[in-house]
Amino acid sequence: MEIIIDIDDPVPLFSQLMEQIKQAVLDGKIKAGDALPSIRQLANDLDINSKTVAKSYRLLERDNVIQTKGYRGTFVHPDAKVNSMIDLNTTIFEHLSKVIEVLRDRGATDSEIRIAFGTVMNNRKD
Repeated sequence: MEIIIDIDDPVPLFSQLMEQIKQAVLDGKIKAGDALPSIRQLANDLDINSKTVAKSYRLLERDNVIQTKGYRGTFVHPDAKVNSMIDLNTTIFEHLSKVIEVLRDRGATDSEIRIAFGTVMNNRKD
């Protein structure tokens, strides 16, 4: 699997890395159970910050595209192919857009929606 990071691309580096790993899974270049490089190794290979790779790996693990097995390493998740087709950010955007549309239709202002969103995100009940 070859990963190419373009530092001039407006897409964040961690997103570029995530998308390329997902695409490699979908293309069959890496398969369920295959080992991935360590965070440190991949950061060195790509000449990027290890925190960028760690963020990508953390989000890919959240999405069940990869799985970390402690000190044994990081591997492609058994359900990676199916899970690589899911874009959580798009799902979030679509759901929030629908909710905002309903709230606006009911007369809520953008300011009220922002305040309510912040309150809910902070788990406050005022």
